[in-house]
Amino acid sequence: MSLNLRESWWIRDVEVPTRVVLAPMAGVSVQAFRRQGRRYGAGLVCSEMVSCAGMAHGNERTLGYLRVASDEHPLAIQIFGSDPKAMADAARMVESAGADLVDMNFGCPVRKVTKTGAGAHLLQDADLAYRITEAVASAVSVPVSVKMRRGVEDGSRACLEVGPRLVEAGASTLTLHPRSAKQMYTGYADHSLTAELVELVDVPVIASGDVTSHAKALSVLAATGAAAVMIGRGAQGNPWAIREIVFGEADQPSREEVAAELIVFIRETVRELGERRASGFLKKFYGWYLGHGRFPRPFKQEIVMLHSTEEVVTRLLAAAPEAAPLVEALEAELPDPDDDVLLDALPISVYGGG
Repeated sequence: MSLNLRESWWIRDVEVPTRVVLAPMAGVSVQAFRRQGRRYGAGLVCSEMVSCAGMAHGNERTLGYLRVASDEHPLAIQIFGSDPKAMADAARMVESAGADLVDMNFGCPVRKVTKTGAGAHLLQDADLAYRITEAVASAVSVPVSVKMRRGVEDGSRACLEVGPRLVEAGASTLTLHPRSAKQMYTGYADHSLTAELVELVDVPVIASGDVTSHAKALSVLAATGAAAVMIGRGAQGNPWAIREIVFGEADQPSREEVAAELIVFIRETVRELGERRASGFLKKFYGWYLGHGRFPRPFKQEIVMLHSTEEVVTRLLAAAPEAAPLVEALEAELPDPDDDVLLDALPISVYGGG
């Protein structure tokens, strides 16, 4: 296969314009993050995982994850759960919300997820994983994808047993993060397993884990035969990392560019979550954006202590006044908020409105 990361590829009937996928990350992958990722070259973006139980109960915060904007396609919305019927019902809601793919999380290592029989626990119950995938694939017309780890225990090869069965059940693509659930994010991703999985299935495989540069992405694709790579933590507050991986452009952003992207990110997050939720949610992003030697440490500490997002924006513009026209240009490119596709029953309050 070609090793051009700017080349498109297909997940069944969904065309993905580049071979870089932006990972679903809990507490990170809000709409503003996904839209920014698409602007910087991610071919496919993913929501953070959404509880099928929360969707079934009409939980407002959970339903808020189903917000889809016109400029983030192709988009996968990720769901998790352990009951086939509940997962199928959730998948129908995801499709109705306008997602291009339904993604299922069979890899989350966090205890509060695995103790319910979901996430990485499903790698220990191949039959249940099969039934869930079959139910979801039968419930929707969009492609179904599955993200998984190598297994629960260190050294596990469960993914090589479970993966082909998921494809048999209807999965159109698989993402493998070849660490064990027990490893969390320590050690290294063993992409020899990714190469083995590619040989076992006839659908595209996405390689996840330790892809931090253009050269590393090319190396992983060459070694595994995977269709694409997934990037996660490296893109947190750093969309320029996506650009470098996709295009090989290693130019560092100016202080004004960083401030402008952060300001737009702040405003879009407030629009999505409301001021109260956004104020707390954004604090980790301030450190991510302003780090990497871009701003002095005392400035980062000052920003985190501010009480409102407007105060943060004001302080950023004072520190980098030339960011103002960049902000204006970025905001001019954003689609009309009224173009968002929403579920009919979605409460306005999940957007921070009335």
